[in-house]
Amino acid sequence: MPEPQPGTRRLAVPGWMRRHTPLLGRLLEQLAAVRVLDCATRLAAQAFLGALPAIFVVAAVAPDWVQEELVSSIRTAVGLRGAALDQVRAVYAATDPAALAGTSGVGILVTLLSATACSRALQKTCERSWHLPQAKARPAAWRWPAWLVVWLGALLFQGPVQNAFGAGLAVGFLVALVSSSLLWWWTPHLLSGGRVGWLPLLPGAVLAGTGGQLLSVASKIYVPHAVERSMQQFGGLGSVFVLLSWLIAFFVVITLAISVGYVVAHEPLPARWLRTPAGRDDGA
Repeated sequence: MPEPQPGTRRLAVPGWMRRHTPLLGRLLEQLAAVRVLDCATRLAAQAFLGALPAIFVVAAVAPDWVQEELVSSIRTAVGLRGAALDQVRAVYAATDPAALAGTSGVGILVTLLSATACSRALQKTCERSWHLPQAKARPAAWRWPAWLVVWLGALLFQGPVQNAFGAGLAVGFLVALVSSSLLWWWTPHLLSGGRVGWLPLLPGAVLAGTGGQLLSVASKIYVPHAVERSMQQFGGLGSVFVLLSWLIAFFVVITLAISVGYVVAHEPLPARWLRTPAGRDDGA
C-alpha cells in the first residue's frame, strides 16, 4: 500500500491480520485513508446543492420531451412516484417561459459553474482513492464541465436504458450495468487527467456499475415507502430528506467501488492481467 497523503491517517492493522488476511488488511487501510463516508457525504451535498439545480434549470428551458425523459429517468433510477414525482413535474409546470427567456442564459451559466463543485469533489475522491497528488486547477478546469455534461446526458436517458429501449427489464438491467460501468470507467480516467491507465481502472468501474444498479433496484422497493412516510411526517420536505439520503447511499457505493478497485488492481494476479505498474507509489 502507498503512503497516505499529508493530512490522512493510516489505520493500525494488527499484525495477525497482515499475516493471515493480508487482503482484508489492505482494504481496511485503504478505506481508512480514503475516509469513505466523509467523501460520500461531501459528494452528496455538492450534488444536492449544485448538480440537481443544474438539472432542473437546463430541463426547464429544454423541449417538453426532455422534461418527460428526465421525469422518467428519476422515476426509474431513484424510484420516486406518486406525490413526490408530482413535485418534480410541478417545478416545470410553474416555470414562466417569459421570465426564462430573459434570464435563462445567465442563470444556466451560473448554475452550471456552481454544479462543477460536484465534479471537483469527485476528482478529489478519485485522487484520494488512487493516492495521487492534487491536480493543478487550470489544466483540470475543462474536465469539470465536460464530466457534468456527459453525466447529465447519461441521466437523461436512464429511463430508456433501464428498459433496454423496449427490450424488457431483464435485458435493461444488463444494458444499464454495462453503460454505468463504462461511465464510471471513463470518470476517474478523465478526472485524474489520464494519470491512471484504463486497465487498472476496470475493477473499480465494474464494482461501481454493479453497485449502482443494485442500489437502483433496491430503491424501487424502498424509496416509495420511505417517501410516503416522510411526507406524512414532514410534508413536502419529506421527499427532500429521502432524496438526500439516497444521494449519500449512492456516493457511498461509488466511493467504495473506486477505493476497493484500487486495492484489487494492485493485487498480484489482477495486477498482471491489468498491467498495473509495479511499485507504483502515490501515482507518481
